[in-house]
Formats: sequence, C-alpha cells, structure tokens
Amino acid sequence: MADASGKSRKPKKAIMVGIGLDSDGHKRVTKGPNFALVGGSKDTHEEMTEKVIKINEKLASKGKQLEEVSRDEFDDIAHSVGLQRPPQTNNN
Repeated sequence: MADASGKSRKPKKAIMVGIGLDSDGHKRVTKGPNFALVGGSKDTHEEMTEKVIKINEKLASKGKQLEEVSRDEFDDIAHSVGLQRPPQTNNN
C-alpha cells in the first residue's frame, strides 16, 4: 500500500492484551492470532481466555477483524461479553 506521498504503509494491526494480576504460583501464557494473555490464577486466566474467544466469535459473526472495528464498536462488543472500561479519573 502507498499513501499520497508515495511511501508504503503497513497494514493496520490490532491485538488484545490481558494481564492477570493474581497468581497461584503457575506461569500461564495463551496466544492467539490477535491476542496475548499472561498471568493470573487458573480461574482468572480461563476467564480472560473465554472473553477473548467470545470477542473473536462476535467479530467473526460481523465479518470483521479486530483492526477493522472502531473503538466504540469494540467497547460495545467487549461490554456484551462482560468487560467494561474502568471509570476515568480526573487528575487535576
């Protein structure tokens, strides 16, 4: 691909990253075509894995890839599988 200046552009890529902050002593890493999950207890890691799989299923049902959805559309999909953005704090 080339942009208006004639320079080639790389295709857009997107990845979901999950980090489990609790631990039971085991090291867990799960990777997929558009996600990477690390850490967490057995239950936490399984929950993260389940949610990214559900997100990917919803994307597939829409005929879209992760890099093709807007932030708002991703938020809607993530919310539908039980994820939500933490509230933003005002650090004035």
